[in-house]
Amino acid sequence: MGLTDGIRALHPHGRVFTFWDYQGAAWERDSGLRIDHALLSPTVAERLFAADPDREERNQAQPSDHVPVVIELA
Repeated sequence: MGLTDGIRALHPHGRVFTFWDYQGAAWERDSGLRIDHALLSPTVAERLFAADPDREERNQAQPSDHVPVVIELA
């Protein structure tokens, strides 16, 4: 379809997660999954400046088990 995964485009080899199960201390061990994506059209992908999960959301009191993906376009 020609879409670009914004996170993989900027972090091609890193362990980047958006979900950590509450069981087994997954957050503390940074053992997660990536279930949230930012799929960009070719035109938008050319403007990609930054793309990262908002890990600070997971540090909040009573957090969700997954965090949003934040992208910045130039």
